[in-house]
Amino acid sequence: MAEQGGRQAEHEDGVLTRIGQAIMLHRAGDREEARNRLAALWQEIGPRGDAFHRCALAHYMADTQDDPRDELYWDLRALEAAECFVTDRSARSGAAGGGPAGAARSAGGPGPGARQPLAALRAFFPALHLDLAADYAGLDRPADARAQLRRARASIRALADGEYRRRLTAAIERLELRLEGAAGPFR
Repeated sequence: MAEQGGRQAEHEDGVLTRIGQAIMLHRAGDREEARNRLAALWQEIGPRGDAFHRCALAHYMADTQDDPRDELYWDLRALEAAECFVTDRSARSGAAGGGPAGAARSAGGPGPGARQPLAALRAFFPALHLDLAADYAGLDRPADARAQLRRARASIRALADGEYRRRLTAAIERLELRLEGAAGPFR
């Protein structure tokens, strides 16, 4: 039995490692190969796979898209997986528990290396909503963008004060200005 648990942990770590490798390819400028690897991993994980893995993968898959509608599609998949994970975990545990995230992605927020996925995903919600807001803004859907910004602002309150929270708050403010017609780059 212990051997089976060890193999499962090894598989899960392998999935997170492969997501991380694709992220590194994307950040190095190989967007297409990153997208191809994430797509293959998405097929491997499947629709009933681990929600934490699906959230992380879909979030990063969105970043590799060329078409804004495809980016929105993947960001919606990421949010859906995160909500499913939090709901399932909370229902199973009977409480909303969860401790601090075990790791942070290099940008300073929760990422696929987190050891406590429930807390990591909860901390990830402001970024997920912010990404959706940016997608909607880019697709000229300002009402949807504003709705996601409200959700991002509401979920950011749960974050501890720090660099990650400050960066997200600044990005929310920049997108709000952009939606109000003020010129300026977002992100």
